[in-house]
Amino acid sequence: MTDATQEYDEPEDDGPVQQPRLWQGNGWTARVIKNDDDEGWAVAMIKDGEPEPALVGPWTMGRDKKNPKPLDVNAFHTLVKTASEVIRRHEQALHAQLHKYLYVRTDEGELKVTMDIIPDEEHPYAILKAFDEMGEQVATARVDANFKLTSTSADKWVAADFKAPRSSQ
Repeated sequence: MTDATQEYDEPEDDGPVQQPRLWQGNGWTARVIKNDDDEGWAVAMIKDGEPEPALVGPWTMGRDKKNPKPLDVNAFHTLVKTASEVIRRHEQALHAQLHKYLYVRTDEGELKVTMDIIPDEEHPYAILKAFDEMGEQVATARVDANFKLTSTSADKWVAADFKAPRSSQ
């Protein structure tokens, strides 16, 4: 036997786990767990490196009506797809909370006013920016993270020659 054949025959320690209640692969772990809320089972999908599951949902009972149905490749791939979609939606929602924009009409044309919240744990803040119709930045100002970007507040900022709005606290 050659060295290459020996390496091929030896089981890989870091290969994917594919057990009836535990599957790992594609950066995910699916774990079938006892549902504490009732007599059924649940499945938890955990993205590698994350402390908490991205998705926990009900899991099908097996034929004996006591034990869970074993995980299989099709179920695992469906769970990965669903959990990935949940994460994507959470990221989109967070992005929408942290990044806002609107348009303001001025005598010189339309301005796009953006607000990007910087969620620093100790001192969160936001950055207001104004862009002209060509996409050139014409102003920037630091504001409190709780600043409300509205048509009225943007109009006031523009009318004040882009002086940073006073703290709303």
